[in-house]
Amino acid sequence: MFAGHSSGGDTVRRTAFIVAIAFCSAASAASPQKLFLWPDGAPGARSDGGEEVVTIKGQGDHVVSNVHRPSITVYLPEKHAGVSVVVVPGGGHRELWTDHEGHNEARFLNERGIAAFVLQYRLAREPGSTYTIEGDALADLERAIRTVRSRAEWSADTKRIGAMGFSAGGQLVALAATRGGAGDATAKDPVDRASSKLDFAALVYPGTWPDLQINASTPPMWLLCGSDDRPEVIAGITNIYLRLREAKVPAELHLYDGIPHGFGMRANLTGPVSHWPQLFVDWIKVP
Repeated sequence: MFAGHSSGGDTVRRTAFIVAIAFCSAASAASPQKLFLWPDGAPGARSDGGEEVVTIKGQGDHVVSNVHRPSITVYLPEKHAGVSVVVVPGGGHRELWTDHEGHNEARFLNERGIAAFVLQYRLAREPGSTYTIEGDALADLERAIRTVRSRAEWSADTKRIGAMGFSAGGQLVALAATRGGAGDATAKDPVDRASSKLDFAALVYPGTWPDLQINASTPPMWLLCGSDDRPEVIAGITNIYLRLREAKVPAELHLYDGIPHGFGMRANLTGPVSHWPQLFVDWIKVP
C-alpha cells in the first residue's frame, strides 16, 4: 500500500481524537510491571555495569542506556483478544527511545485487547559496550518471545505471538523472524522449552541486515516507512517486501510520502501516517 501525504481535516481531527483517548485511558490503567528476562542475570552480561540510565531528550522522551539486565515491561489488557506483541524500541543500538517507539504503542494495543511487552535489550554500539547484536541483543529478544509464550497466566494464544520493532529494534525483529527456533524440551528452565518463532512481525523503518534468510517459512510481515527516510532504509524495507512476495509470504507495505525516520507514535502526529497504529491492528485481525 502506498499512501499520499494529504488528508481531509475531519479525518486528521478524528485520528488525533482517537490517539488522545488512547493516551488518556492508559493513564488511568493499572501500572505495568517490569520483569527481568533472566532473574539471576543474563548470560554474558556485565555484573559490574551498574544500573540503567534514563535521560530526557527530544520532546520529553525517556531514553534508556546502560542496559545490563534485559527486561520486558508487561502490559496486559482487561479483556484479552488473544494476541501478544513484543515491542522493540530503536536507538541505533546505542540507546532505547522507549516512549514513541515502545510504551505509547503498548498502551494503544492494550486499549484494543492486545497484550504488549516493551523490551529493553543490551546495546551493542553504546560506547564501551562488550555486547554484540547477534550474540546479546537478539538473544534478549528471543528470550522475550520465549517468556511470553511460556506464561499461560498471561492468557496469550501461543500461536498469535508477534513482535514490532523500530529502527534498530526493527532490525532485531527481522533477525528473530528469520532465525527463530524451537524450544529445548530437555531444558531445566521452562522458558527455554518454549519456541522463539514469531507468528507475525512488524518492521517499522528497520535497520538493514545483509543476509536475511527469507523463505516460505518466514512469518507474515507488516512493513512501515517514510519516503524521506535514509535511502538505505527505504531500499532495505522495499527489498524485504519484494522477497516476501516472491516467497509467497503474506506481507503489507505502507510507505508514506514526505515522512522522515523516527516518527513512531506520538500524540501530535498528524496526517495519513497517524493512522498507522490502527492499520497494524486491522492487519492482525483483532476484532
